[in-house]
Amino acid sequence: MPEMFAFCGQKVQVYKRAHKTCDTVFPVRGRRVDRTVHLETRCDGHAHGGCQAGCLIFWKEAWLKPVSRNAPDHASLLAEVRSVEVSTFASGGCTEADVWDRAQASDPNGGAPTYVCQATQLPYATTELNWWDIRQYIEDYLSGNVGLWAIFKGLVYVMYYNFSQSGIGLGPAMRWFYDKFHLLWRGTLFPRKVGSIPAGESTPTVTLNLQPGELVRVKSHEEILRTVSAISKNRGLWWDAEMVPYCGGTYRVLKRVTHILDEKTGKMQEMKNPCIILDSVVCQSRYSECRMFCPRSIYPYWREIWLERVEPPSQFAGEVQTLSFLVGRSEEENGSADPIRSKTREVNTRPNSRTRQ
Repeated sequence: MPEMFAFCGQKVQVYKRAHKTCDTVFPVRGRRVDRTVHLETRCDGHAHGGCQAGCLIFWKEAWLKPVSRNAPDHASLLAEVRSVEVSTFASGGCTEADVWDRAQASDPNGGAPTYVCQATQLPYATTELNWWDIRQYIEDYLSGNVGLWAIFKGLVYVMYYNFSQSGIGLGPAMRWFYDKFHLLWRGTLFPRKVGSIPAGESTPTVTLNLQPGELVRVKSHEEILRTVSAISKNRGLWWDAEMVPYCGGTYRVLKRVTHILDEKTGKMQEMKNPCIILDSVVCQSRYSECRMFCPRSIYPYWREIWLERVEPPSQFAGEVQTLSFLVGRSEEENGSADPIRSKTREVNTRPNSRTRQ
C-alpha cells in the first residue's frame, strides 16, 4: 500500500508473527497467512481517504532484512532497499505509481471511490484455517505471540462457553459460577453478557468531546451493559467481549474517529457519532473461538458514554511528591532514614499498575 513507502529503509521492531489473521470481509473466520509479520507500523490512511482505523500493516518476509549489531547505518540500508526495488522493476514488478493507482477505483457513475487495501483484500491473500487446527496454537506459542498460560485459559474458555450454550439448561448456572470465581484464573467477569436495554429501544449517549492525549477510565462492565441493547449495541456500535478485559482501566485517548473504511464494500463510512480509540488498547482475540489469538490487534472503538475523563494530577501535587523524594534522599544519604517511612513513601508513589501510557 502507498502508506508503506514511508517505512522503507527504516529499522522497525517486529511486533508479532502474522502466521494467521481474522477475515472481516466475509463471515468472520480465521485465515492462514504465509511468511508474513506485523511490525510496529500502522496505516495512517492517507492514500485511502484518510481512513482512521489505524490497522496494523502486513509485511511479507521477502520485503524485510533482519538487522544485526553489525547492520549498516540508515543511509546504507535505504540505498540497499532502493537497489532491490530497481532490480524488481527491471524483472517486471510494479512501480510506485502502480501502487498508488491501485489504492482506489473511481465510480463510473460519479459516486464515491472504492478503496482497495490490505484489509479489503485479506480473504484473497490468505488460505483457509480451521479453528480446531492445533498447529496454529503451537505456532502462537513458539513464535512468542502468546504465552502458554494465555493459550490454556483461552481454550478452556471456548470449551466452557460452548458447553454453556449447548441448550442443556446449565447456561445460567455456568455464567454465575464464572462471575463468582473468575479471580481464581485472573480473568474477567463472563465476557459474553448482553445489555439490558430491549432491542429496538434507543440507547443513551454522552458527549465528553474527548481529545487525543487525555486520560480516561473505562467504566465497569456492569455500568457499560446498562448502556447497551440486548443485541450488544449502542447506537449501532458493537460492544464486544474483547473489550471487557479493559474495563476499569485507565488509558490515554489516541484519536477521535469519524470515518473508517468499510472492509466489505471498500467505501468510506462516516460515523454519525464519533468514537474513541485508546492508546495500547487492542483486540487480543481471547474470547473468539473461530479466530483465537489473532495477532492483528485491531483497535476497538469506544463510545464516550463508556468512558469517563480522568483529571491529571495538579502541579502542586507533583511538586509535593518531588519535595518528598528529595527529603527522603537526603535522609538516606545522612543515614537517618526511617525504613518504615521509606517503605510507606515507596507504596504511596508507586504508579497505578492499571494505567497505560
